[in-house]
Amino acid sequence: MKKDKKLHIKPKSECMWDGLALGEIMIRLDPGNTRIKTARNFKIWEGGGEYNVIRGLKKCFSLDTAVVTGIVENDIGYLLQDLINQGGVDMRYVKWFGFDGIGREARVGLNFTERGFGIRGALGVSDRANSAASKLKVGDIDFNKIFKVDGVRWFHTGGIFAALSETTPEAIIEAAKAAKEAGTVVSYDLNYRASLWKAVGGSKKAIEVNREIAKYVDVMIGNEEDFTKSLGFEVEGIDKGLSKLDPENFKRMINCCLSQYTNFKAVATTLRAVKTATINDWSAVLYYGGNFYTARKWENLEIYDRVGGGDSFASGLIYGFLSDKSPKEIVEYGAAHGALAMTTPGDTSMASLKEVEKIVAGGSARVER
Repeated sequence: MKKDKKLHIKPKSECMWDGLALGEIMIRLDPGNTRIKTARNFKIWEGGGEYNVIRGLKKCFSLDTAVVTGIVENDIGYLLQDLINQGGVDMRYVKWFGFDGIGREARVGLNFTERGFGIRGALGVSDRANSAASKLKVGDIDFNKIFKVDGVRWFHTGGIFAALSETTPEAIIEAAKAAKEAGTVVSYDLNYRASLWKAVGGSKKAIEVNREIAKYVDVMIGNEEDFTKSLGFEVEGIDKGLSKLDPENFKRMINCCLSQYTNFKAVATTLRAVKTATINDWSAVLYYGGNFYTARKWENLEIYDRVGGGDSFASGLIYGFLSDKSPKEIVEYGAAHGALAMTTPGDTSMASLKEVEKIVAGGSARVER
């Protein structure tokens, strides 16, 4: 196994887009400080595992980004469009699906999410079957034009989109092949969700699908559950990551990945020890260029809304690579952005580059006036 592999990132001068994502975007219904089952009002956000990453690159880091997804042409779809427009992500590659009157053929997915507090964990309840994005299939999108004519520096997708239907993994592979032929970096966040795989074979099916997709990935991202449930790597002691941060366990797991997938040029994982829904220890590890780099550890990090923390870690990480930061800085940018994203409501980051840089530099939460 060669340990000196480096990413070759295309210059901005050759590309229309710094980043492109392929995935589903849902409408999130947030009950605020109450619970889904007792709510009378919901706050509306947009969100999706793959989209959150590319939105963070645009909104926080001011990079040029676009998304490939499917949306239904009705007023709910137009609401989603309006939310995406506010995030600044370009929608020219969106495939619009006709509305049949009740959403029998295709619809906009809904994600009800409550934040959790103390001993009560966060809860997500999805209502997303037959979403327009899940209908995307090989041939729907001209990926050759996107990657070879328009130009993209970094392509990101993930395991949530892969779990949506029989056709979405094939669409991911089609896109990844076109990206690699064009010299675009491909990243993939495993993002295992038991609810998505439950009816189609569980973790066994997830492993089958993700192991095939992994052959086309340059940068693999995930957490301790993702690597075991989505790729099948069992490492002694890894389950302790749920209650105690031990980077050495994760390094062993990453080495398992590298031994099987020599195409991986970088592997990154978040480290999270859950004490309560609102108090977590938080850090991250990056393997790159034959070495491991560990981000600073936040003990007893206070969490306002944990959803999207991993996605924001990924966008901070990608920004670090695109900005030619050192490997240590790259993992610090990822961890800092993820930590900041969990201090605000909604799936997507409300942080600024200035705030991320302050945290990376060791800044505190002292009031600014």
